[in-house]
Amino acid sequence: MTGLGAVFRPQNPPERLRAVARVAEESGLEQLWLWEDCFLESGIASAAAALAWTERLRVGIGLLPVPLRNVALTAMEVATLDRLFPDRLVLGVGHGVQEWMGQVGARVESPVTLLGEYLDALRALLAGERVTTSGRYVQLDDVALDWPPFAPPKIYAGARGPRSIRLCGSHADGTLLDSITDADGVRAARKLIDEGRAAAGRTGAHPVVANLLAVTGPDAKARLAAARTPKHAPGAGVAGDAHAVAAAVLELAEAGADSVIIQPTGDEPDPEAFVRFVAEEVRPLV
Repeated sequence: MTGLGAVFRPQNPPERLRAVARVAEESGLEQLWLWEDCFLESGIASAAAALAWTERLRVGIGLLPVPLRNVALTAMEVATLDRLFPDRLVLGVGHGVQEWMGQVGARVESPVTLLGEYLDALRALLAGERVTTSGRYVQLDDVALDWPPFAPPKIYAGARGPRSIRLCGSHADGTLLDSITDADGVRAARKLIDEGRAAAGRTGAHPVVANLLAVTGPDAKARLAAARTPKHAPGAGVAGDAHAVAAAVLELAEAGADSVIIQPTGDEPDPEAFVRFVAEEVRPLV
């Protein structure tokens, strides 16, 4: 069965998250995903709250921008959440939006190099290893977590460009693809991921999470058109009822996505109703 989730976008005020998380839990949704977009809301703080307000719901962060966060701090926060809420946090990390990284003085010359070094160090720390490394960007001297996770969690990486997607295969445990990607993009990403895995000698499963921009309601087509950008692939996004959205989910799944996270537009007026729509109307069709 294809994993299914929905996004609580940070364009919503933080105080609205509690109601959305509870609707997600009560309606049987498997995953609720959060974003750490500058300068809206913290991914870690939001995830901690959503996990505490629910009992079963898996909460994803898609994604933490690595230039903004020291890898030891990320490891400490993820380990703490994983021990408090075992197997319920899904962590994604990535380059971050370069313009935003520049605004805070964190932009680096080679985002791909940073992400590779960061993933290696983060996965080692969360596996309970003692890490010393002196990379171009990531430097640790005899660092180990006192309270590592009981079992190392999967670390996902988000990417768009070919080099970054290939790096996800070689350095991450899974890949996040954003909503500009259509089914053809998922197929192409799978090929690049497999190239990266083969180059690194990795043979384990590598889940792919695809995001789907979806709009429903009487003005769905107009709202989708307004939300699309020149970066969106021709087949990315869907407007229509539950059957149309489910068909788009299945198309991404057939292309190689293990999970599909349905993303509302930034102007979605009722995020609680959107989550209920995904859980109660779309899920039975996929």
